[in-house]
Amino acid sequence: MPDTPQIQFGPRDSKETIEEGLIFAPKFDEHGLIPCMTIDADTGAPLMLAYMNAESLRMTIEIGEAVYYSRSRKELWHKGRTSGEFQKVLEMRTDCDQDAIVLKVQQMGGGCCHTRRKSCFYRIVPVGDTMEGPLVMAKDD
Repeated sequence: MPDTPQIQFGPRDSKETIEEGLIFAPKFDEHGLIPCMTIDADTGAPLMLAYMNAESLRMTIEIGEAVYYSRSRKELWHKGRTSGEFQKVLEMRTDCDQDAIVLKVQQMGGGCCHTRRKSCFYRIVPVGDTMEGPLVMAKDD
């Protein structure tokens, strides 16, 4: 089987190219990572925040499933490979300066979080008039 050509990211040579152009030129931080917010494609609910390196970003694009980079384990993390909680990517977006990614996914399996909840964002932090209150569990979880 011949080698599949590797996805190449565009150059980050001008503000105009990055902000208004049609070339995908992600900006990785000093550790070679880019933050990725993952949301449920059906509900718009936040599922998780993780990081990608160039290899995991390319793999996500190529296979259509979320692949992240685990900062704690320092390795690629194909979401669902061990848990069965795969994330089928339905849409990928990047922001205006291409230094963050948003994935809209179909969450496969029972939940997204390692706690077996639907979302990693299951706690509500009191703000404003409710600042004196405790953390509250979201209604979905």
